[in-house]
Amino acid sequence: MPPEKTRRRRVEILQSAASAFRRRGYHGASTGEIAQAMRMTKGSLYYYFKNKEEILFFCHDYSLDVLLELLERVQEGGGSPADKLRALVEAFVHHILDDLRGTALTLEFQALSPPLLRRVIAKRDRFDRGVRQVLQEGIDAGLFAPGDAKLLTFAVLGAVNWIPRWFDPRGAASSEEIGRVFAEYLVAGLRPS
Repeated sequence: MPPEKTRRRRVEILQSAASAFRRRGYHGASTGEIAQAMRMTKGSLYYYFKNKEEILFFCHDYSLDVLLELLERVQEGGGSPADKLRALVEAFVHHILDDLRGTALTLEFQALSPPLLRRVIAKRDRFDRGVRQVLQEGIDAGLFAPGDAKLLTFAVLGAVNWIPRWFDPRGAASSEEIGRVFAEYLVAGLRPS
């Protein structure tokens, strides 16, 4: 199978797996359940992933790659720190709700073996540092109230990461509206008094 087609199929499996992991937990979900949701056999699933841990790793690795690409685009795109933060939050919300149909980033990454866990943590930390840099730029420019950029990063990312816990795709608010409103509230909350 061509590499791009294989990658697309792996992402489709990721979406199904993330949903199963979210519903039943990593340890409660089975590869059979993931395969069944994809209308494939377990043997076919193993063509794409050697085991459930590799699926969990791919959930995190793929999601973090997307977020790091987004961060790079935002940083290179210019604009004020407020504009950058707004763009990051809106795109992050879109990614976790629409692309991943929930979140792969809050899944049980502690279940990964130490070598895979270190790789996920390294990427997560790169993303956190990038968001922190945007916040620090805003603080330094006087656009955001003085504060600890590291703690502010945890607050911003924590707020966004919690959205899939309560989001209902059948609800009144779309992911676009939620992303826009969260971005506005978070940016407004950082402005100096």
